Amino acid sequence: MSTQPEAVLEANLVKQLSEELGYEKVLITDEAALKANLKHQLEKHNKTTLSDTEFARILNHLNKGNVFEKAKILRDKFALPKDDGTTSYIEFLDSEHWCQNLFQVTQQVTIEGKYKNRYDVTLLINGLPLVQIELKRRGVELKEAFNQINRYQRHSYGYNSALFNYVQLFVISNGVNTKYYANNKKQTFKQTFFWADKENKNIHNLEAFTSVFLERCHISKMICKYIVLAEVPKILMVLRPYQYHAVESIIDRVQNTNKNGYIWHTTGSGKTLTSFKASQILVKLPHVHKVVFVVDRKDLDFQTTKEFNSFAEGSVDGTDNTKILVDQFLGRYKDKKGQSVQTDLIITTIQKLNTAISKKRYLNEMEQLRDEHIVFIFDECHRSQFGETHRNITRFFEKAQMIGFTGTPIFEENAVGNKLGKRTTADLFGDRLHRYVITDAISDDNVLKFSVEYVGRYKEKESANELDIEVEAINTQEVLESPYRIEKIVDYILSVHPRKTHSKEFTAMMCVGSVDMLTKYYETFKSRKHDLKIATIFSYTANEEDKDANGLIDFDETKVDEEHINKHSREKLDEYINDYNAMFGTKFSTKDSQSFYNYYNDISKRVKQREVDILLVVNMFLTGFDSKSLNTLYVDKNLKYHGLIQAFSRTNRILGETKSQGNIVCFRNLKTATDDAIALFSDLDKKDKILMGPYEEYVEKFNEAFAKLIAIAPSINSVDAIIDEEKQLEFIKAFRELMRVRNILEGFADFDWNNLSMAEQLFEDYKSKYLDLYERTKSRNETEKVSVLQEIDFELELIHKDEINVAYILKLLAKYRKAKTEEQQKQRDTIVSIINAQPGLRSKRELIEKFIDDHLMHIEDDDLIDDAFEKFWDEEQVKAFDELCEEEDLNKAEVNRVIDTYLYDGRPPLKDDIANTLNVKPKLLERKKIVPRVLDKIMGFIEKFYDGGGSLGSSTEKAANSSNYANAISGNAMMAAEESEEYMEKAPK
Repeated sequence: MSTQPEAVLEANLVKQLSEELGYEKVLITDEAALKANLKHQLEKHNKTTLSDTEFARILNHLNKGNVFEKAKILRDKFALPKDDGTTSYIEFLDSEHWCQNLFQVTQQVTIEGKYKNRYDVTLLINGLPLVQIELKRRGVELKEAFNQINRYQRHSYGYNSALFNYVQLFVISNGVNTKYYANNKKQTFKQTFFWADKENKNIHNLEAFTSVFLERCHISKMICKYIVLAEVPKILMVLRPYQYHAVESIIDRVQNTNKNGYIWHTTGSGKTLTSFKASQILVKLPHVHKVVFVVDRKDLDFQTTKEFNSFAEGSVDGTDNTKILVDQFLGRYKDKKGQSVQTDLIITTIQKLNTAISKKRYLNEMEQLRDEHIVFIFDECHRSQFGETHRNITRFFEKAQMIGFTGTPIFEENAVGNKLGKRTTADLFGDRLHRYVITDAISDDNVLKFSVEYVGRYKEKESANELDIEVEAINTQEVLESPYRIEKIVDYILSVHPRKTHSKEFTAMMCVGSVDMLTKYYETFKSRKHDLKIATIFSYTANEEDKDANGLIDFDETKVDEEHINKHSREKLDEYINDYNAMFGTKFSTKDSQSFYNYYNDISKRVKQREVDILLVVNMFLTGFDSKSLNTLYVDKNLKYHGLIQAFSRTNRILGETKSQGNIVCFRNLKTATDDAIALFSDLDKKDKILMGPYEEYVEKFNEAFAKLIAIAPSINSVDAIIDEEKQLEFIKAFRELMRVRNILEGFADFDWNNLSMAEQLFEDYKSKYLDLYERTKSRNETEKVSVLQEIDFELELIHKDEINVAYILKLLAKYRKAKTEEQQKQRDTIVSIINAQPGLRSKRELIEKFIDDHLMHIEDDDLIDDAFEKFWDEEQVKAFDELCEEEDLNKAEVNRVIDTYLYDGRPPLKDDIANTLNVKPKLLERKKIVPRVLDKIMGFIEKFYDGGGSLGSSTEKAANSSNYANAISGNAMMAAEESEEYMEKAPK
C-alpha cells in the first residue's frame, strides 16, 4: 500500500503505550465496560471497596455539569455517603503526586449517544477517559481529525454517563504530524499545538511525540499542573510547550536558588497565561510569602488584573491606591463586603509599589516585610525597570527574587542611558531562563508575519531642481505636520482601508508622533465623507503650556472665535469623547479618572468587537493591547527597536484563514529601523520569516500557482471531465493555494488583476467549479465509500466576501436594464457567474433569474429596482413557505417557530423540533425518513431566503443581525445531513 492504514497506525501506538511506556492495556468496548472499569480503578486508587449503590452515587456526582464544571469535579474530592452511614472521601485525580495515578490505554470504545460513535485510542487515568487520541491515515489532512472530534463532542461525548466530557486533552495525528489541545469547543484548528523541546524544536512524528508527551508522568503533569481552568469564559486552556518550559525554569530558579532571571517570549505569545501559571504554582511553595505581579501603567494594571481573574476569578485584586496595596502586603485587605481576603497574589503598578516603600506614612508598616521571601514578576520588564525604582525595590526587599517577562529585551544596542548609566535586561535580572523569539512564533503559527509598505515621497527644491527625497531625509516638523501632507495621507487611508481590512472584516490603529498631530489627523478624518468609525484616546498633561500665552497682545477689535483656537489637549480629548458618546450612546469624559479609564476600557472592547474601524493613538495601546480582529497599523511616527516591534505586534495575532498577515503601512521611512529591530530581536538570517515579501513576489507565486492549476485543468469545462477523485483532489488543492495567494495579494495597495496571468473572471469561473466539487462532496450519499475529498478542508472562508450580496447584485441589474440588447446576454452571464462564485448566493440564482425575466425590464426607474425586488422577494418567500407546508402537511406556526429559533441562536433544529411541525404524527419507521427530508427542505428554505441577502426586508435584516447566523448558515448543508438519524449510523469512521 502507498500509505500506512489508520488501523496499523493505531495498533503501533497502542503497542508503544502498553509495552514501552507502561500503560495497562484494557479492553473496553462500550459504556457498560467503561463504568465497570472506572469502579475497579477508583477502588484501587482510593484503596477501598464500593458497593453498587455507592458507585451509583459517584456516577451521579460525576454526571453533573458541563466540561468546565467536570474539570473542577475531577480535581476535587467527593464526600461519598457510604451505605453504613459514614462518609468516605473519593479522589478522582492526585494532582499533587501526579505520577501516582493509575494509567490505562484502550481503543475503539463505542458510545451510543445521539448517534453511535467509535473512538480511536483513549488514555484512562484512574478509570476516567482524560486523553482522547484521534488518528488519520498518512496523507490525510490533520484538520479532519480535529473536525471529527468536534463531531464527537456534538453527538456522543455528553450522553448517558457523559464520562467522555472528562477528557482534558485531545491528541490528533496522521503519523507524520501530531498536535495536542485542551478540551475547549470554542477554539479553532489554529489553536492546536505541536510539542517541542526546550530549544523550541517541534516534535511532529507520532512515535517521537508519544515517547515524550504521552509518557505517563508527563501527560499526568500536563493535566494536573498545566491546564488552566479559565473562570470567566468557562473554558479549559493548556500551556504550549514554550510556556511549559518557561514556567518549569522559573519554578526551578525559585525553588533551588536565590537568583533572579528573565523570560524572553515574543509579543503575542501569551506571556500573561505563562506568568499566571508560574504565579499560581509559586504561591503554593512553602517558603514563598507573596507573589507580586508588577506592571508599569494603570491601563496595563487593569488589563492584567482582568486577564488574571479570567483564569481564576478573584485570584487577584488590582490595587486602586497605595494604602490598599499595603493592606494586601500585610494580610489585612478586605473586599467590598468587609470580608477579610488573603491575597497571596498581588497585582500592582511599579509606581504604587515604589510609593509603598519610600513614603514615610507606609514605611513603618512595610518594614516587617524586608526579610520575607517575596517573588516579584515584572510584565514587560524593559519598560519599567531602568530607573531608581528598581534599585529602591531591590534595596528594600532584601530576600526578594525578581523574574522579568519581556517580548523585547534591552541589549547594548537599544539601551538608553540615564544617571544610573546604560543597563540591559541581563544587568537587572541576570540569566535568561527561556527564549522564544518572533521567528519561533511565526514558524509555529502562533503569530503572523508582517507585511510592511512604505508610502510617500516628498520633494524639496534645490537650485531650481526638484529632488525626490524620502521623508526621513527631510524629517522636519513643518513638513511632517503640514495640513497638505496629512490630508493626502488621510485620503490614502480612506482609499486603501477596505482592502487592507478585507472589507472591514478587521480593524486598524494609527499611531502618530504627537497629540498635536493626532488632533490634525482626527479633524481631517472628520472633515471627509466616509462610513468609518474613527475613535481616539491619548494622555494629556494637566499643566501643559498654553499656546495663547505668547506675549502678543492683539489690539484689533474684530471679534475672534476663541472656542476653536488652541484648545488644551484635554478639551480636545473631551470633544472627541463626545463624538464617541454620540456614536455609541455612552457618557464618558475626562472629568474624573474613573470615567477616563471607563472610556479606555470601553474603547478597548469596541476595537476588539470591530465596532471601531480606526483607533488613533500616540503611545497608548501600542503595548499590552491584544486584539485578534486588528490587522492593520498605519504609522506616522518614528519608531525603533523594542518600540517598533511592540507597535507592529498589535497586528499579528492569529485569527482564521482570511487574516494572512499583519499589515503595516508606514508614512515615514522606517526601513532601516525595521531591519535593525528584526536583527536585534530574532535572527537576521531568518528575516524572511518575519516580513512578507514584496508585492511582486506574490504576483510571481500567484502566476506559478495558476500554471499548476491549468496543468491539471486547462479549461473551465475540463474540470467537469475530471472523474478520478485523486485528480479532483489535486484540482482542489491547486485552486485552494491560488485562493490563499490571492487573499494575500488583496492586502496590497498595489493589487491589480491586470498584473496577474489570470483574469479575474477566469478566477471566478474556476471558483464556481471548486464550489461545485465542495457541494457534491458534502452531499455524497452516506452509503457510498469514504471519499478522499471528504478528508480535505475546502477553506471556504477564503471565498467569502461580505460586499458581494444581493444588494450588490441589484446594482448590476440596474446596469443590465440599461444595456443594449446585444450587451445584455454578456452582462447576464457575468451576473450568473458572480452568483455561482458566492456560496451565499448560489441558492438564490433561480429567484434572481426569475426576477430578471419577469419583472426587471418592466421597471421604469433604476431607483425603483430595490423596492420592486423586495416586493418580489417577499411574495416568493410567502409562496415558497406555503408550498413547503402544503407539500409536507406542516403546521405553519411550528415551522415559523423553528425558523425563528434557528435565526436567533444559529442551532440547527433537532429531530423533535421537526417532528413537532408535522400535522400527522408518523410511525417510527416512517419518521426516520420523513424528519430528515423535512429538515433538509426547511434548511433549504432558510438558505434561499435568509442567507446573505443584504437589505431585503425585515425578515432578512433579522437574519443578518443574528450574532451566530453567519457562522451557522455557512455549514447548514452538512449540519442538516449530520442531524439526520441515519447519517451517523451509516457513516464510516
